Amino acid sequence: MRKIKDILRLRHEAGLSYRGIAQALNIGYGTVVDYLKRADQAGLSWPIPEELLERDLGRMLFPSQAATGQRRFTEPDFPQVHQELKRKTVTKLLLWQEYRQQYPDNGYSYAQFCHRYLEWLGCQQRSMRQIHRAGEKLFVDYCGPTMPVVNPDTGEVRQAQIFVAVMGASNYTFARASWSQNQEDWLNAHVQTFEFLGGVPEVVVPDNLKSAVRKTHRYEPDINPAYQQLAHHYQVAVVPARPYKPKDKSKAEVAVQIVERWIMARLRHQTFFTLASLNQAIRFLLDDLNQRPFKKLPGSRASQFKQLDQPVLKSLPATPYQYADIKQARVHIDYHIEYDKHYYSVPHHLVKQAVEVQASSSSISIYNKGQRVASHPRSYRQGAHSTCAEHMPQAHRAMQEWSSERFLSWANEIGAETREVVNHLLQEKRHQEQSYRRILALLSNAKKYGRERLNKACGRALLINSPTRSSVESILKQGLDQIVIETHSHHVQEELCLDYHENIRGEDYYH
Repeated sequence: MRKIKDILRLRHEAGLSYRGIAQALNIGYGTVVDYLKRADQAGLSWPIPEELLERDLGRMLFPSQAATGQRRFTEPDFPQVHQELKRKTVTKLLLWQEYRQQYPDNGYSYAQFCHRYLEWLGCQQRSMRQIHRAGEKLFVDYCGPTMPVVNPDTGEVRQAQIFVAVMGASNYTFARASWSQNQEDWLNAHVQTFEFLGGVPEVVVPDNLKSAVRKTHRYEPDINPAYQQLAHHYQVAVVPARPYKPKDKSKAEVAVQIVERWIMARLRHQTFFTLASLNQAIRFLLDDLNQRPFKKLPGSRASQFKQLDQPVLKSLPATPYQYADIKQARVHIDYHIEYDKHYYSVPHHLVKQAVEVQASSSSISIYNKGQRVASHPRSYRQGAHSTCAEHMPQAHRAMQEWSSERFLSWANEIGAETREVVNHLLQEKRHQEQSYRRILALLSNAKKYGRERLNKACGRALLINSPTRSSVESILKQGLDQIVIETHSHHVQEELCLDYHENIRGEDYYH
């Protein structure tokens, strides 16, 4: 910086020597001599007029040089440069080459171009310091304040949570109300966001709320399984912000503030009776927010989204994600797992093993080591069981298949007398199931004695009016089914019944 006024003042008012002036102003002796000589040649005397500035004095002393403060180089359009850098594959070197092609004689060098861009960037708002690639990141968060929703029937006031999502490159914003921040509302809000954008970004950056992160960690956070399932469905990466590092999601912080000021504050005087009406009002103001022009950047959020993010977003999958609650369960000894107080069967060889349960509103899927092993329709009956026959052991499956018709058919294959005895046993009890075990024991005698002897024994039991399992087994054991008896004498029948009943000791017992 030239110090022409100070040199003239110290020479004419203070009367200092050339060396004294040089020491006082910390400049060279030759510079003082040269300036005073040029002042005499230009006809400058002290005091100089107040309206003469340092720049004007410099022009009088150095008329052959370019005007002080006049730039020799054309300044780049740094807002446009900043906007172009958001595009994929666009670099500073490419933009500098295009700049020099436009201004080949009075353009900055590449080093000066980068230096001046960084200087310009440092003077902008904090939210612009990070460069976000088009279609790369989506920042999501919840607003701190809530919106009241009044039940028109009871007058009860319920607070609705406001979910906010914003694209990093274009600042395109989405907002939606839900009843809570639980996992189902959190994931459904993501589904609504992707549908609003019409595509899927590469990365989603959430906060460390429980619905997103099961266990926080600075480097390896444990993502909630259901959230990870949504990410797999949409082929998007989830990279949570570091705990207590709000700058990692500064876009979301600013977007939340904007939604609170430009949407929630404008709705504070309205009363909403349903969540749907609240979301309708939010959507109307949201369109207005995205269409509002930027103050320091060209265009609006909507125009920047169409120009930057929308062309590079990944396509939506054929079907939207359906929420499924994911929990760990252990298979009980009866080869069933419990979910929401209902019991669902799994293959019996998984007893006492840990499995993963994925429950949607309509179905229950059970996985073991990443492979689905069972699937059931969702049931909301508490305490009831949903059992598939193929999951049961062979013995249990056979027992489950017992029925009166099956036993009668089995007995009929042995003989008519056997069928009559089985039918008598089924009618004996109030509930037929109470006779199943006795019938099974009766029919199993066919393996030991053969079908023909069993049928004859059943006929003899009917003849003596004792169609019971114990009577038939006693007849078979004593071999009475092989003795031919006269059926015309009732006395003989009674005698046979008394002599050979299993509860009669007989005359040989007494001596």
